[in-house]
Amino acid sequence: MNARRVGLFGGSFDPVHNAHLALARLALDHLGLDEVIWVPAGHPWQKARRLAPAEDRLAMVRAAIEGEPRFQADDCEIRRSGPSYTLDTVRDLAVRRPDVGAWFLILGEDQYSGLPTWQGWQELLRCVTLVVAARDGRQPQPGQLLRDTPHRLVVLPLPPLAISSTLVRSRLAAREPIDTLVPPAVAGYIARHRLYLPD
Repeated sequence: MNARRVGLFGGSFDPVHNAHLALARLALDHLGLDEVIWVPAGHPWQKARRLAPAEDRLAMVRAAIEGEPRFQADDCEIRRSGPSYTLDTVRDLAVRRPDVGAWFLILGEDQYSGLPTWQGWQELLRCVTLVVAARDGRQPQPGQLLRDTPHRLVVLPLPPLAISSTLVRSRLAAREPIDTLVPPAVAGYIARHRLYLPD
């Protein structure tokens, strides 16, 4: 019986931080998910800047989620050549995971509003329920194109968290501490591998 409810959490995770973990835990509890699969992007086609190596970003995700059995990391986008399209990932996982009866795609508000720029977005909407984090109790406001396209949507009430990957990288570039922004295992990995240091 295809009864498992599984969240899909993709992103560059450059690096993964505490707000990512808070969002994934909230999705687990709020939606009664059986698991959340974290998928670091291999080649994010909408990112202009250079990212940390994919293997390092995957290793940091694995370090961050260790100890939570309902969190899993998947390297399918890193192994796949070419741009990382979420639709390809959903198709791939649907084949590999026939035990899953419902997929939930976890997004930030900015990703939700920009969804019509994604490859195959209309097919993607037919495959998943969108789970969007709403900060400060605000209801996400999609553009007209997305409003006019039927889709399943769950809004998560995410408490305000002033943490972003950009902030973590800027702190590291300035050689400032990041211990309140990322899990200890991630901070340790970054230090050992000397990631995000100023050029």
